[in-house]
Formats: sequence, C-alpha cells, structure tokens
Amino acid sequence: MKQAPFIAVEGPIGAGKTTLSSLLAEELNLPIIKEIVEENPFIDRFYQNMDDWSFQLEMFFLCNRYKQLEDTIGQYIAKGKPVISDYHIYKNLIFSERTLKGINRDKYRQIYHILTDDLPRPDIIIYIKADLDTLLSRIAKRSRSFEEGIDKGYLQQLIEDYDVAMASLAVQEPSTVIVTIDGNTIDFVENRLQFEEISAKVKELIQ
Repeated sequence: MKQAPFIAVEGPIGAGKTTLSSLLAEELNLPIIKEIVEENPFIDRFYQNMDDWSFQLEMFFLCNRYKQLEDTIGQYIAKGKPVISDYHIYKNLIFSERTLKGINRDKYRQIYHILTDDLPRPDIIIYIKADLDTLLSRIAKRSRSFEEGIDKGYLQQLIEDYDVAMASLAVQEPSTVIVTIDGNTIDFVENRLQFEEISAKVKELIQ
C-alpha cells in the first residue's frame, strides 16, 4: 500500500482510541477527526435507562459522525491527503445492534445504510483489543461521570461484538488492512518504545 488516505482507530469503550489516534496524528503529522461523545445530550439518560434512550442516543451519534465524515474526511481524501479518525462509522452498527430492538433497530439499519453506504471506508483500521479488566481500569482513570457504574455485562458483550465486527469487516472490506493491538500488554501511553513500534507499522503501510 503506497498511501493510506484514511486511517481509523477502533475498539470498545475505554480501549484508548482517542489517545492512540491523537498520538499517531502528532507523530505522523496527520489531521485528526475526533468523534463527539460527551456532547451527546442523551448520553447521561442512556446510561440510566438504556431501553428508553437508546434510539435517541444512537441517532445523534450516527448523524453527527455522518456529518463529520462527509465534511471533513471527504475534503482530505478528495485532495489525496491522509487523515486519521478515532472511529470507524461501522461502530454505529456494533452498538445499535446491541442497544436497539424490534422496529427501532430495523429503522436504524435502514437510515444507517442510506447515510453511510457511499461514504469512504478506511484503508487501515487499528483495532485495540482488550479484556474487561483493562477496559474498566481505563474507564475509571478518565473519570467520565456518565460512565460511572457502567454495566460490566454490557461492556463484556461489546468486547465480543467488536471481535465479531472486525472479522466481518475483514470480509466486507478485503482491501482494508486491520492491525490488531493487544491492549492488555501494550501500553502506548507509558511505553514509548511500544508506541514507536505501532507508529512504525503505520508508516510502513502508508509509504
């Protein structure tokens, strides 16, 4: 691969997506697209009552990410410039398949495909894979109030859903390179050498 105009960092809640994408953006001198999380007006209510607020939460995320990708990533890709994002639009399906049910899930799937089927897909996905204890530890460190008391069962299911999703993307998007990082043993924040190994791998792929 001579150039990767679009790099996405993915993983379940607390994996370190934004941290790693920010470090790589600085190291590789790339523009970065960060998803909006805390600005979602439904997020507090969602964690208090997932059944009542999941559709509103997921629709906000979908519309916001769609607008970001359409406006910002499209500008860079159109100019042949690399860009890095701390999410893949596919994450909307990962979460909505777990949080939505019945008619709401069916409606959401339809809207998702209408909005995203013609959006650019990443050339590289950096998938941070981590177990429950690692995620809980990182979630606690960042101290987001709405994540306090996050349901462990929900988080464990997301871990499994992400593994299935990455396998599915490998089939659906065969030209995409998926780089899996073991988040349990690799600390790209505290261990500079481990971060440089990740960075070197990405540089190799985009040269």
